Amino acid sequence: MIRRLLATLIPALSLLTAGAQTLTTHPVPKGIYYSMHNDDFTVQVRLPGGQWQDLYEYKVKVNMDNPSEASMVYFDCDSPVEIMVKKNNGTAGKAEIRPLSAGLKGKLKDNILTFTLDRPRNISVEFDGDRLRNLHIFVNRPEKDVPREGDPGVMYFGEGVHTPEAGSDGFAIPSDTYVYLAPGAVLKGTVICDSVKNVRIGGRGILLTPNRGIQATYSENIEAKDIIVINPRHYTFLAGQSRGITIDNIRSFSYQGWSDGLDFMSSSDIDVDNVFMRNSDDCIAVYGPRWEYRGDTRNITVSNSVLWADIAHPMNMGIHGYTADGIGNAIENVVFRNIDVLEHDEDDPDYEGCMAICCGDLNRISGIRYEDIRVERVEEGRLFHLEVVFNSKYCTAPGSYIKDVVFKNISCAKIADIRPSLIKGYDKDRKVSGVVFENVRTGGKKMKDTDGFIKNGFIENIEVR
Repeated sequence: MIRRLLATLIPALSLLTAGAQTLTTHPVPKGIYYSMHNDDFTVQVRLPGGQWQDLYEYKVKVNMDNPSEASMVYFDCDSPVEIMVKKNNGTAGKAEIRPLSAGLKGKLKDNILTFTLDRPRNISVEFDGDRLRNLHIFVNRPEKDVPREGDPGVMYFGEGVHTPEAGSDGFAIPSDTYVYLAPGAVLKGTVICDSVKNVRIGGRGILLTPNRGIQATYSENIEAKDIIVINPRHYTFLAGQSRGITIDNIRSFSYQGWSDGLDFMSSSDIDVDNVFMRNSDDCIAVYGPRWEYRGDTRNITVSNSVLWADIAHPMNMGIHGYTADGIGNAIENVVFRNIDVLEHDEDDPDYEGCMAICCGDLNRISGIRYEDIRVERVEEGRLFHLEVVFNSKYCTAPGSYIKDVVFKNISCAKIADIRPSLIKGYDKDRKVSGVVFENVRTGGKKMKDTDGFIKNGFIENIEVR
């Protein structure tokens, strides 16, 4: 209680500078201050050798199978900073900072972990292997060209809690608009971009428990950057029959069924960079047509990101499409590059795979590339799942084919509980072909062949390099 009272006396937004170095913390609106706080950790940050700044520890819900209250803090910096994390409950024997590829090590003494963060990153801090009540630290680069309330073309949400108008579950955005969420802004509704173009969504605000986080349907040139989405009922970002989508440094949590991270349906020309998705369904899902959306899906790149699938797939593709015309649609030119997978947990064999391509509904899937993918942990599931399928729950026809798929520089640290990978076509006319595995390592051993895979007779030209 004393700590909370002191926090209310701290300036709403703290900006420290030392030479060219900058550290900025952000306010928490009174409307959520007590309801959203998690006391599991006390977290502070400072410029090297400077004054410690207290951070607000948000409560975020994770993991549908075992719903838990994890923690999250965030701030801005443009140089290395020192971070101190005190574990307030129990005794800490060890601490781990993930993704492991960041190479961050700390010093743990008397329940206090101290470490230096080398640059803005999105990381998880875990004591004694506890991944359900862990701490997420999200760090942005300092803002540039910050708009002011009243600027032309700016929809400005200032500090405080904002709710949609009565009868609506979101905020409708017109074309040619910069939607700016100021530090301390909390929106309790979906940001809706429907049949619009040239919309930017950014700032330091939070979308809190919306039905969907951001929805871009029948739209063009939509950018979403830097905001945090906490526990949407469904998707963090839905793109339906849209093109020209940019998603940069979006972070999200979800804990309910069908609460995917980023879903793309009949959409093209999409660039996703530096996101952190912790979801209780697919983190990234790439589909053909679904519901009312029509058209091909192509030219998608997801890079430099961290994916944590408490339930289902980190990367999923292909199950949904449109069959009424008897033709189907293309899903093509999709790249996943430089990805850390912190978790994959799925106990249904039909829906497993860290990297899953399940081709249904006459979809034609080709030109898919996975490169520099590091899988840290598989609770249950497979590493690879490539299959032309007829799924009676979601499909009205089998897929057409999967071809020209490359897996390069893939590593999976632990394989003790992992199920065999799978490659299967549907029949002689619906095959999986032209798949290359190059420099794939599981459990520290280099993959030499596909002898341990589940396969059938409808695959061809499978190569291991």
